[in-house]
Amino acid sequence: MRTSYLLFAFALALTSTLASAQKAAAPKATFKVDYEKFTLPNGLQVIFHIDRSDPVVAVSLTAHVGSAREKPGRTGFAHLFEHLLFLESENLGKGGLDKMTARIGGSGANGSTNTDRTNYLQTVPNDALEKMLWAEADKLGWFINTVTEPVLAKEKQVVKNEKRQSYDNNPYGHTSYVIDKHLYPEDHPYNWQVIGSLEDLQNATLPDVKEFFRRWYVPNNVTLVVAGDFDKLQARKWVEKYFSEIKKGQAVTPLAKKPGLVKETTKLYHEDNFARLPELTMAWVTVEDYHPDAYPLEILAQYLSDGKKAPLYKVLVEDKKVSPNVNMYNQTAELAGQMQLSVRAFSDKDLDEAAAAINEAFAKFEKEGISDKDLSRIKAGLETRFYNSLSSVLGKGAQLAQYNIFAGNPGFIEKDINNTLAVTTADVMRVYNKYIKNKNYVATSFVPKGKTALALEGSKKAEVSEEAIVQGAEGTIDPSAQATYERTPSSFDRSKEPPYGPAPRVKIPVVWSEKLANGVRVLGIENNEVPLVQFELVIDGGLLLEDPNKVGVSNLVARMMTQGTIKKTPEQLEEAIDQLGASINVFAGAEDIRIRVNTLARNYQATLGLLQEILLEPRWDIKEFQLLKQSMISQIRQQEANPNAIAQNNYNQLIFGKENIRSKNILGTIESVNAITLDDLKAFYDKSISPSVAHMQVVGSLGKTAITTPLSGLIAKWKSKPVNIPAYTTPKAPEKSQVYFYDVPDAKQSVIRFGYPALAATDKDYYPASVMNYILGGGGFASQLTQQLREGKGYTYGISSGFSGTNGVGPFTIGSSVRTNATLESAQLIKEILQNYGKNYSEKDLETTKSFLIKSNARAFETLGSKLAMLENISKFGWKPDYVKEREEIVKNMTVEQIKQLSQKYLDADKMFWLIVGDAKTQLSRLTALGFGEPILLNK
Repeated sequence: MRTSYLLFAFALALTSTLASAQKAAAPKATFKVDYEKFTLPNGLQVIFHIDRSDPVVAVSLTAHVGSAREKPGRTGFAHLFEHLLFLESENLGKGGLDKMTARIGGSGANGSTNTDRTNYLQTVPNDALEKMLWAEADKLGWFINTVTEPVLAKEKQVVKNEKRQSYDNNPYGHTSYVIDKHLYPEDHPYNWQVIGSLEDLQNATLPDVKEFFRRWYVPNNVTLVVAGDFDKLQARKWVEKYFSEIKKGQAVTPLAKKPGLVKETTKLYHEDNFARLPELTMAWVTVEDYHPDAYPLEILAQYLSDGKKAPLYKVLVEDKKVSPNVNMYNQTAELAGQMQLSVRAFSDKDLDEAAAAINEAFAKFEKEGISDKDLSRIKAGLETRFYNSLSSVLGKGAQLAQYNIFAGNPGFIEKDINNTLAVTTADVMRVYNKYIKNKNYVATSFVPKGKTALALEGSKKAEVSEEAIVQGAEGTIDPSAQATYERTPSSFDRSKEPPYGPAPRVKIPVVWSEKLANGVRVLGIENNEVPLVQFELVIDGGLLLEDPNKVGVSNLVARMMTQGTIKKTPEQLEEAIDQLGASINVFAGAEDIRIRVNTLARNYQATLGLLQEILLEPRWDIKEFQLLKQSMISQIRQQEANPNAIAQNNYNQLIFGKENIRSKNILGTIESVNAITLDDLKAFYDKSISPSVAHMQVVGSLGKTAITTPLSGLIAKWKSKPVNIPAYTTPKAPEKSQVYFYDVPDAKQSVIRFGYPALAATDKDYYPASVMNYILGGGGFASQLTQQLREGKGYTYGISSGFSGTNGVGPFTIGSSVRTNATLESAQLIKEILQNYGKNYSEKDLETTKSFLIKSNARAFETLGSKLAMLENISKFGWKPDYVKEREEIVKNMTVEQIKQLSQKYLDADKMFWLIVGDAKTQLSRLTALGFGEPILLNK
């Protein structure tokens, strides 16, 4: 379900509410999203939005059907169709939209399903618009005949793998299932999960599936949005050509609003196989989308839980030290809503303590309320979030569809804004009293195995169905099977794919550069699409500068830098940032410490002043230091049971070797974090935070002078000093392959990481090798790994491969989560693909690779984030501003023979680490058959 404030709901005119905090009201901001809407005779609603900033167009098709339209016992159908509609249609043929995406340089056709709608969306170069409209129409009118028993059987396995990966094999993954079963009665359409149950998916028949499609995927239940740089008159002709002859379906009756029902407070517990910390989640019944009370409820949740002033933070984190953080949010959908509060407590904390602390925080709020200043602070943050949501045509298009379907008007933005602006402090207290105070709720206690004593007193055992691991339980699939069916008639030949339009002109942003007096190099791009400035200050070092025997210092230094300054307490600093509608985050990585800033352009200079305080005048608050250490230890404990975190941490040790600092977890260990003192942080700060190893990237709606002139204060006060970053030798690839296994008992999937130390990003072969990898595992659905393991066998929800070097050598990695009972089979298939890759690489593969990598450049710089990434590459690796053009030439000149040579050089299956994190009792012994000797168990 969606959170109650959708992308366009964040008020642009919120500026005027800041008067109390800023002494004088800022001018009222305006931001109009123009659109044009028309409806075809068959009921299809079409919305156009023009955006000429980049030569791209986003096409989204949204059906007003989600899990709420399903029948009990046949759940998961809407989500199943989200998958099926990408596979094949009568005129696109096998591979469908996924296959076409690779040829046309699309962003990767994607989709999502919630309780109330399913959408399909993609951004493409604008020369491919007619192709996209042809393809989307084929989904709606020329698709369902291609769904056969083999197709359905295979996609069931893919969806079940998604469920295992996202829910069953994840800590706390069943929380929503348990809550929704008790927040909504059995006859309520939100009683079951969007993804459905494994049993329902397995029992779905072909007639069931076809009936569901024909009822809901009809033009009169669909909205089509086209957003971007295109000709409206021509686009309308194409829409009418491709969609008009699709027949109108049965009328769709709106579902009545139906709130959840909790007759008495219900407490349930579950022993979670993957949890190391107890977690309490509480849920109350609230209201649906766009209900007048949804607006103050959203602000209530944010005020109660976000930031150091929040009552829940004050009591649970600072006073009672129950948990490192608290999350609370109001979740709304078409028919109903719920307020949810979640506390992941420290190890062995009784959740009754957490519940008592929550009640104490509520009492504190009841006594103190919310001030006008805090209300305006929250609204300022919403304004910035609003602008961030508009940085892509895809986001704007999806939101226009959302408003059209659920508010009945794509232009609902104005009413939404007014509803937000109208919220008062009295409204916030009113909705608290109406929906939260003394109201019945559902509470879940998810606790580690064997620790039911930590659950809330009076809790009953939750009914959670866990899948047994049975070898050979899934049937085999024939991926080559061709569907036979009677073709759907059309008034013209739809089997002929439309031609490309005029080739788009790739717009490489103009980059400006400035070397500051203290040595910092600043690179920037002026971008006036939204009134924001985003920038990063990158200080080289990070983990590389740490003592290998006391890892965790750089991470704590980064986190401490936003915990107050000499002039401001932690709370005062946070409030000053929030009042500007800004965000300032500092975090450490393997090679650097980064300060990432997002702010309204008009507040750039004021935000820079706060950054200067953070950077040069850290507070070193002992209380915050102790809280952060507790938080880090809590995170480390959580990683100990998370299969993906386990896989990554152990893979790093194999790739870099235990003597290389890069093999260490940036968080440290429980022992090392406990041993770290505040003096350790100060010493690290003194030796490493210097402009001599810093560079800055800026993108936003201010020019070079407006960006660099306010940096004068920082230049004057931040003095340069030498920083010596140690050089570590990265081990070479192993002489022979070896299987390593980490046991997570009863894991529902096996997490795999196969690879070896490969190349630095600056190596002359790095980009050519990446081009070579596109068809192997870098091209999504165009890749052999995806086609064979997901589409062919149903072993996984997703798999990829790639090179990830920086200035130092990084690994080549194949990564996935595969069905537990297909662990060996997945590894064997990957080994076979690697061994045959160069031999079977074809001219057609090269054509697909070239088409995607060249055409996708049209959308390479659309968002602020993509422009920042471009500047980072230029700054870090010394590349030219037009390095994209240089890469384009590499792609154009690539030959099949070069691909074969590169694959032979960099894809040796017999010289890799083969790491598997999964269930040892059922899978470990089987892996000997992979041919790399006896597996080594890492956690005996």
